[in-house]
Amino acid sequence: MNEHDAEKMSALLARSGLERIEEAKDADIVIVNTCCVREKAEQKFYSLMGRLRSLKRRKGVILGVTGCIAQSEKEGIGEKLPYIDFSLGPSSIHRITEAVEHAVRKARFFDFSDNGCTTSLAIEPGNPSRKIKAFVTIMKGCNNFCSYCIVPYVRGREVSRNSRDVVQEIEGLAAQGAKEVTLLGQNVNSYNKGVDDLSFPDLLKAINRIQGIERIRFVTSHPKDLSQGLIDCFGSLDKLCESIHLPFQAGSDKILNLMNRGYSTEGYLNKIRLLRERCPDIAITADCIVGFPGEEDGDFERTMELVREVRFDGMFSFAYSPRKYTAASSLPDAVPREAALERLARLQAVQKSITLEHNRSMEGKVVQVLVEDRSRNSEDEVMGRTRTNKIVNFKGSADMMGSLLEVLITKGYANSLRG
Repeated sequence: MNEHDAEKMSALLARSGLERIEEAKDADIVIVNTCCVREKAEQKFYSLMGRLRSLKRRKGVILGVTGCIAQSEKEGIGEKLPYIDFSLGPSSIHRITEAVEHAVRKARFFDFSDNGCTTSLAIEPGNPSRKIKAFVTIMKGCNNFCSYCIVPYVRGREVSRNSRDVVQEIEGLAAQGAKEVTLLGQNVNSYNKGVDDLSFPDLLKAINRIQGIERIRFVTSHPKDLSQGLIDCFGSLDKLCESIHLPFQAGSDKILNLMNRGYSTEGYLNKIRLLRERCPDIAITADCIVGFPGEEDGDFERTMELVREVRFDGMFSFAYSPRKYTAASSLPDAVPREAALERLARLQAVQKSITLEHNRSMEGKVVQVLVEDRSRNSEDEVMGRTRTNKIVNFKGSADMMGSLLEVLITKGYANSLRG
């Protein structure tokens, strides 16, 4: 989502004649777009800003900060980082050109308003470089207030785009060469909830009819809002990829209650069963937090049991870190950092072995791959992804880019496949 916000800002600045480049040292303007969902991201941000301060002193670049840290630190970011020229929250990125223009005139510019994000939400960056894959924001914000999550405080409440605008944007992307679209939202399952417009399953059906689009993906889903209608889309919509990211966060009902997740372990496992009954080949990935306040050894073991039962294709897992504003930051019974990290290592070791088994089970199978780019492994190879979102490297040439090819999988590795 942050990557797509950066695309939106780049598109707006390009309309003013500015060109995006890859290296900060070669830039006249440096914009740091930020995330604060986890403590590590925030630490990396401040480390980067220290390096950029030196660059500003040497070259006099214009330096701006946007995104979630900007919103979270809005009360004092100008004092904490006195060398920045502007700062915008996620709901204000539509003002990026104005912010740069102020900086050129040596006037600082700050905007952290939450206008429902309707203006920033509606920015359509297009596909000028004719990328094969494109992101499309369909909604922003979250109303769930999970006790560990800062998103409602920095991204605001749920707001959905009109379905006509979404469909028209994707039609435009298809005309510019996009073959795969990923629909973005903090909780796409809540798209247009209670509004007289298309539901999320109906939006998927409308996109499935767009000529030129070959694949549809979406992130992220909240288990409590995963409807039977959405589950039924898998296997029935030919362009909807057999892949879903469905965070479970913990395998203990006690911890799920403390997290304010709104579902039980049994409820989560039932959703998994329904998905696999509807679409047996679906790849399921997830998020998990260990070391949450109050998590005892038994709670963690229940998380491990869930992981072994579901056998996720992949997982993003983290040791809990308290976030500003959130209810969990004041919970008692903090888990010692050493214990949390030990649990995390155990969880990741088990998941790594499961992922490897999944990938090895694909050896000898022929699968459809959308070729995306050159392989990082060799100039003689290309890389693409299966419909289940697994990376495949195989011998090929540049003229294969954007092609849908049938590829024989010859080897499964921990993080990729060879074909």
